[in-house]
Parts: sequence; structure tokens; C-alpha cells
Amino acid sequence: MPNDDVGERSEREHRPSPIDVHVGSRVRLRRTLLGMSQEKLGEALGLTFQQVQKYERGVNRIGASRLFDLARVLDVPISFFFDDLPAEMGGMAVTRGRPAMGFAEHQEGLDDDTLHRRETLELVRAYYRITDPAVRKKVFDLIKTLSPSD
Repeated sequence: MPNDDVGERSEREHRPSPIDVHVGSRVRLRRTLLGMSQEKLGEALGLTFQQVQKYERGVNRIGASRLFDLARVLDVPISFFFDDLPAEMGGMAVTRGRPAMGFAEHQEGLDDDTLHRRETLELVRAYYRITDPAVRKKVFDLIKTLSPSD
């Protein structure tokens, strides 16, 4: 009769770690914000697009040197991949009595789903395609004036 503990352990070992899934989702977010395909990211890293897919789903763990390469290619600090990490996974480290925030500080009314919606990604991409800094600033100011005040 097989040992149930062994079956449970084996199944658990094959499930992606929540941290690996989070880091992978941050890779996908940044890649998408840049308008980069999985194939292009793979080429830049010397990988297949299937390997990039596995990283983004958290199926394959990203090692330190690969994370360094990803940060370089995606033009973000390594800490970007851990921003918004839920507290139950070790996020929101406390520094001098208050939570330490990364780039993505918590904003009222802005949940994680909003950041991953296609509309949001397309808006950000379009904004950064505006090459004239003065025009981009005016668009930014316009959006701020149309938004409800805090």
C-alpha cells in the first residue's frame, strides 16, 4: 500500500511556489509594458519563448544570474520583481517601524487587477510612445486634472 505522505509531498513539489509565480507575473508585466514578445525576450536572454513562458507562469524557478539578466534586459532593478509581494509571502518588510515600499506603493482604489488589464497596459504603452517630453507632460497633466482629487 503506497504511503499517502509521499504522494502529497510529490504533488506539492510539482506545484509552483507562490513567490515564483509572483516573480514570473512581474516579468510578464514588465515585458508586456515594454511591448516585447516572449520570443524577443527569449532571444535577448538566449532562451526559447517556451522557457520564458515557464518563467512567467512560475513553473520554472528563476535563478539569481537569470534574474540579474532579466533586470538588465527589462531595464528594471531586481527589486521590481518582488514589489507588491503579499505580506503572507514575506512582502512589505518593516523598516524603522513602517512598511518598506518598492516602486509600486499602495494606492487607494488601485488593485492588482487594474495593473494587469489590457486597457492599462495599452494606455501605458501609448503614453511612452509619445516622443516629445513636453507633449507627454501635457498628457500626464490632463489625465491628472480629469481624475477625481484625493
